[in-house]
Amino acid sequence: MSRRTDRINGLLRQEISQLLSREIKDPRLNGVISITQVQTSSDLRNARVYLSVMGDSDAKKSALDGIQSAAAFLRRELRDRLKMRYVPFLKFALDDSMENADAVLRIMDSIQPAPDLAPPGPATDTEDLPRYNGPLSFPAGG
Repeated sequence: MSRRTDRINGLLRQEISQLLSREIKDPRLNGVISITQVQTSSDLRNARVYLSVMGDSDAKKSALDGIQSAAAFLRRELRDRLKMRYVPFLKFALDDSMENADAVLRIMDSIQPAPDLAPPGPATDTEDLPRYNGPLSFPAGG
């Protein structure tokens, strides 16, 4: 992706977030909705907007339906706010990356450390092992 496309993606993300919070009065969009990412095509004609919605699957589906019904309004408002030749057509998708990351962290937290299976003895003592005394060795006790 070019730097220009990255700048446009960031600008679209910011403007769509402001429009969602200030201009749209759809009751389906009353929960916590955040625009996580915008991916614009190379010709800047289409953009996929990823959003994260707090709540259960019904709340997510109704929020996605609500924002898709407001897509034409959002594009019209973006046309007035942005100085672009073409304002991209907006397609919305749910972003499940936060839920996936939460699930991975829960799994990692549930893993118990395994007990040390090696019996203590002379094989695990570091004093019985030969020491390296080359030019990159460290002093003993450190």
